[in-house]
Amino acid sequence: MKVEQIMLLRTPEGVPLESDFGLGHGELASPAEGQALVRVIALSLDPYLRSAMAGRHLSGAIRPGEVVRGEGLVEVIESQHPRMKAGEQWVALCGWRSAALLDEAAVKAARPVAAEVQPRTLALGGLGMPGLTAWAGFHKLCEAHAGETLVVSAASGAVGATVGQLAHIAGCRVVGIAGSAEKCTWVTDVAGFDACIDYHATDLRQALKAACPGGVDIYFDNVGGDMLQAVTEQLAMHARVVLCGLMASYNGAPAVGPNPGLWIKARATVRGLVVYDHWGEFDRMVAELGAHHRAGRLHFREDIAHGLAAAPAAFNRLMRGQNQGKSVVVL
Repeated sequence: MKVEQIMLLRTPEGVPLESDFGLGHGELASPAEGQALVRVIALSLDPYLRSAMAGRHLSGAIRPGEVVRGEGLVEVIESQHPRMKAGEQWVALCGWRSAALLDEAAVKAARPVAAEVQPRTLALGGLGMPGLTAWAGFHKLCEAHAGETLVVSAASGAVGATVGQLAHIAGCRVVGIAGSAEKCTWVTDVAGFDACIDYHATDLRQALKAACPGGVDIYFDNVGGDMLQAVTEQLAMHARVVLCGLMASYNGAPAVGPNPGLWIKARATVRGLVVYDHWGEFDRMVAELGAHHRAGRLHFREDIAHGLAAAPAAFNRLMRGQNQGKSVVVL
C-alpha cells in the first residue's frame, strides 16, 4: 500500500519552519501476525513533539530522516491482531502519515474510541491525552476547594481550558492567561472563566494583582519561564503549583525558573505532572469529561487544518501560539 508521510528534514532551530519538514512517499506491506494496517483519519499536533525533535523528551527523540511521530485517529483496514478488527476506530501512535502498519506494541498501546465520543476528533484532544492531563492534574494534584483562586496559563489550549472549566465546576474562581484578546474572549464568554489576562497587551504582574487581590491559591503552569516567575510572586499562603508544560522553552529558549525562596515564603507545594503516570485513569476521565461535555458544562475548542501536507504549517502555528484550541489535522 502506498502512503504519504511527513519527514523531519532537519532539527528545527527556534520555532519550527515548514522547510524543516518534507512530504515523502512510502509503501506498507500487508500486516503480519500481531500487526494491523490502519488508515489515518486525523493527526494530533502536540507541543511535546518540539522537545522530541530537540532530543529532550522522555518519549524519545525524533531525528532528521524519520517520519514525525505522533498520535492519530485511525480506522483499521486489515488486522492480524485479535485486539483490532477491520472498520474499528482507535487512537494509535501512527506518525504523520496517511496510513500506518502498527506493530504489536503499538496495537497493545492503542486506545479504542467510544461510540459516544462526538466529534470523533475529541479522542485526540478534550477526551484524549490532553483531557487526561487536565483531569489528572486538577483532580490528583491541585487539591482545589470551592472559593479558592486558580490561575492557569495557556488558558485557551486543550489542557488549560479544561483545567479552568473543571475548576469552575468545582466552585473555584478561575483566572486564565492567554496570548490574544480573541483567546481571552473565548475563555471568559464560552469556557466560563471569571477573568482572562492577555499577557501581550498588558503588564502581567499588575494584571495578576488586580485579578487576584487575595493572591493565587493554585497555579496550573503550562508555560514556565518568566510567566511562572510572575505568578509565583503572587502566591497566597499554602498555595499549590502544578508544573505541566514548558512552552516558553520548547523552541530552544533557556529554561529559566523562579526563585525557590518565593515558594518557601508561601509554604507552597510544587508538583510535577507527567500524564503517563495516570494512564490507568483514562476510561474514568472519558466518562467524567464526556458527561460534562454532553451536559453543556464543558466546552472543547479545535483548531483544524485539512490534508496531511498542512501538518508542518499547523505545527508552526501551534509553536508560535497562534492556534485556537486543540491542533488537529484532518486527512
